[in-house]
Amino acid sequence: MKAVMPAVPPSIRQWRKRIGADRWDEMWEGVLHLAPVPNRSHQHFQWALETWLWDYWARPRGNRVYHEINVASVGGWPDDYRVPDLVLLTPDRFDIDHNEYFEGAPAVVVEIRSPDDESYEKLAFYAKLGVPEVWVIERDTKTPEVYAIAGGDYKKLAEDEEGWVASALCGIQMRADPTGRLEIQLAGGPATRRLLP
Repeated sequence: MKAVMPAVPPSIRQWRKRIGADRWDEMWEGVLHLAPVPNRSHQHFQWALETWLWDYWARPRGNRVYHEINVASVGGWPDDYRVPDLVLLTPDRFDIDHNEYFEGAPAVVVEIRSPDDESYEKLAFYAKLGVPEVWVIERDTKTPEVYAIAGGDYKKLAEDEEGWVASALCGIQMRADPTGRLEIQLAGGPATRRLLP
């Protein structure tokens, strides 16, 4: 269900802040988007993916992974930002970190897509920032999609003959497992292969 309010009363925003429900709110060019709290399976999968990324991609290579951080356009904070599920940073992008928000393009943003959410609608914002890759992973099927920026727009990368879709930027391969889990590994590194719930 979608609802539109010409103005959100301060009491609603204060109440959402008091109970922590504003954690996933986003501001789209001055328009407040109130996102619901992700369900348990979403949160569990997000934690598992973040943990794998820390263990195999971030820590060994000097990279960073964050969850639920405000990603703002340059000069756009606090009127234009999105909150992806995960953000991947390479050292050349550490300077976008302003603690409360990132200003500019992370290396990768990850959106875990729940039914009827706005993951795909955020692609234009990420393209405007120049985010090199966006991963959209279906919450229920764990089907991964990798979008790479080309000429200011995103191109969905194709799977290989074994069903793997690869992040060239991160050297990571992903595919949906028939049991509804995400299979993930470093490219050429079967010892890093894991099935995430």
